[in-house]
Amino acid sequence: MTAMLRDVTLRDGLQLTGKMLPTERKVEIVRELLALGVPELEIGSMARPDLVPPMANTLELVAALTPEELRRCWVWVATPRHVEKAAAAGVRNFQYCFSVSDAHNKANIGRTTEDSLTAMPAAIGFAQAVGGRIQLCLATTFTCPFEGPIDPQRVLAIARDPRTEGAADIVLADTLGQAHPGQVSALVTAVVAEGRWGTAEHRIVFHGHDTWGMGVANSLAALTAGANVVDGSLGGLGGCPFAPGASGNTSSEDLLFATRPEWFTPDALATLVPISERLLAELGEPNRSRTVEGSRSEAVAFEWVIRRRP
Repeated sequence: MTAMLRDVTLRDGLQLTGKMLPTERKVEIVRELLALGVPELEIGSMARPDLVPPMANTLELVAALTPEELRRCWVWVATPRHVEKAAAAGVRNFQYCFSVSDAHNKANIGRTTEDSLTAMPAAIGFAQAVGGRIQLCLATTFTCPFEGPIDPQRVLAIARDPRTEGAADIVLADTLGQAHPGQVSALVTAVVAEGRWGTAEHRIVFHGHDTWGMGVANSLAALTAGANVVDGSLGGLGGCPFAPGASGNTSSEDLLFATRPEWFTPDALATLVPISERLLAELGEPNRSRTVEGSRSEAVAFEWVIRRRP
């Protein structure tokens, strides 16, 4: 199973906390995670700061990072203007997001799904003009807090829509964490069957939430069905402020422990856990990672347990 983690702590993870992390602290976290070996990060959002205050210093964070660091970082956008403004600041990886359901898209972005889709070619154009990459990110691909279950055919219709041509990847988001592995496997399989997605050039990213305890199981189901990347956040931090009932993301630590990329060793876990614990303590948030809990256990014969120093 080939898998890659994208850590989304600094965007989706922070947006429900209501607390602003200073720019220099965000820079520190970016550099710690990249140095550890995390391949890609989602570091912020162009959402209005009055609506999502923890994202207010996203462009300051971008300005503080090097071009090399930014090549491994993604920023959430929802309009062509967002892309244009972020590109001018130095962003080169854009996650163009809208919801499959109209009701959630109106609550989250203030427009219909069709309006967001119609605007996507302009967003793609701005990204390509600076040599950037842009993802087609679909929220509420399984359920919507206002409309209920989503017909998979609605997702597939967007996935094949010619207005999305030029998108590097497709992100399938279980925004509420209500999907189960069979659903996830079926949808990813259907997206792969479209013939465009699920390759190294046009990846499928699965973005799960752990609201019903299915975050890791759903992520593994997505990977088995053909997804290339899974999203997670430190300690399971996060959720959508515009989706009642949405709780934290799937824990990055749990996803790494489950998928075991080559760079993720017991020593890497021992480095990652304090990074996660310090951040969550600063935010006053609980750590929901079972891997972190296990790493602090007394089962010292297991190599993944963090040895206590005298």
